[in-house]
Amino acid sequence: MSDNNKESKLDKLKKNYKIIREKHNLPSFEEMNRDFSIEKIAEIETDFLLREIRKFVSDRIFAYMRYIENLLNPTNASIFVFSMTKTLTEKEKRTLNEIYKELSKNEIKLMKVDLKYSEEKEAEFIRKGCELWEKISQQFIEILETIEKNWDNKMDVGGKSYFG
Repeated sequence: MSDNNKESKLDKLKKNYKIIREKHNLPSFEEMNRDFSIEKIAEIETDFLLREIRKFVSDRIFAYMRYIENLLNPTNASIFVFSMTKTLTEKEKRTLNEIYKELSKNEIKLMKVDLKYSEEKEAEFIRKGCELWEKISQQFIEILETIEKNWDNKMDVGGKSYFG
């Protein structure tokens, strides 16, 4: 068999994903790849494709949870995070708090799924994780737009900076 006839790892992943997608009513490969970069799974040999996909979904969501945590409680955060926090209105802080609560609930669900493998529970977590991601990413974009809009106004107050 020549190299041209070999199925690429990515093509094989897409084919395997299509099977589990239809079985578990998951989003399209393109959506999952766009939001969670699941094409990287093509390099992983596994008998538990859903678990690997769930890891990518949960890793992305967890990263944003930690980021929001730093915005809400910037005690040991970088100057950049402190600067961002100064631009937030009370409305954005409340929204971030609500997002954080949802992400925290998601983490608890993740721990339950992670402790005992179940194909159905993995698929359910992926579906709900995608729904959560759609919701929070839009809210987070709106908050980032407010930060951008307020950046110059909040950074030059009285000519003072964090350094004096």
